Parts: sequence; structure tokens; C-alpha cells
Amino acid sequence: MTLPFEYQNPTLQFERFMVDARDSASLATTNMAWNMVVGVLHAFRHRLSVNQALAFAAVLPPMIRALFIEDWNPQQAVLPFGEPADWLADVRSVRPEHNFSPPNAVVSVATALSRHVDTQAFERVLALLPEGARRYWEPRSQSGSGPASDAA
Repeated sequence: MTLPFEYQNPTLQFERFMVDARDSASLATTNMAWNMVVGVLHAFRHRLSVNQALAFAAVLPPMIRALFIEDWNPQQAVLPFGEPADWLADVRSVRPEHNFSPPNAVVSVATALSRHVDTQAFERVLALLPEGARRYWEPRSQSGSGPASDAA
């Protein structure tokens, strides 16, 4: 087997993901998108057990996986999935003085992420996770609207 692209060029792959996240959220720069991406990944992780989080991380590209587990305290209590407003509050709590996360932050990152994962593997792992996980990662539809994009 040849060395997979995601390991040959992880920085390039991550840069493409960040551009997609920036554009999905209509932000001006990837620097503005950074705290949004961190917030969305960590807010989701806070709603999973250790085993669930590791299963989810396994289907992420290497750089996104690293960001997902960054600064993780596995002893932290697992939060209920709650509602999109709860997710957004958690996303915006990441470095709030420098956080430009728009109301559609979660769906913007979900839309970007959907372009950078193995869809079948991603769907398989979501099916094993708690109720709410699939809704959290529902990308924006082609028309630009969808259940998660309307949550603010």
C-alpha cells in the first residue's frame, strides 16, 4: 500500500478544510474560522464518552483528529447533547474575545467536514454515537438551508 495522501500532505489537507470552514461560515479569514472550528470540535467531544470520542476521532483526517483531541480532559463530565443553542454557546466560549463564530457555526463546520472525511466511515461511527450526534454533524443542504443551519 502506498503512503496515504492524508499522511503525505496533512498540512495541505487541513488548509483545504479550514478554507471550506471559512467559506461555509462566510468569514473573511481562516484565522477568524480557527476558534469556530476548535469550538465546534470540542463542543462535540464534550458530549461523548472517552470510547465514543476515540471512535469518532478515528474517522477524522490526521490534523482534524489532532485538533479534536487537543487539550482534552478525559475525566470531564459528559454533557447532554441538548439543542443547537447549547452547542453554539459552547462554541462561542472558546477564546470569546477572539471568537467570530456566526449563528451557523456548527453547520458550517459540519458542511466543511463532510467534504474531508470518508462518508461511509463517518456515517458508521455516527450510528454508534448517542442520539444527537447525527443532528450535530448534519451538513448544509445544496440549497444552503437545513435543520442545523437554521439553529441560532
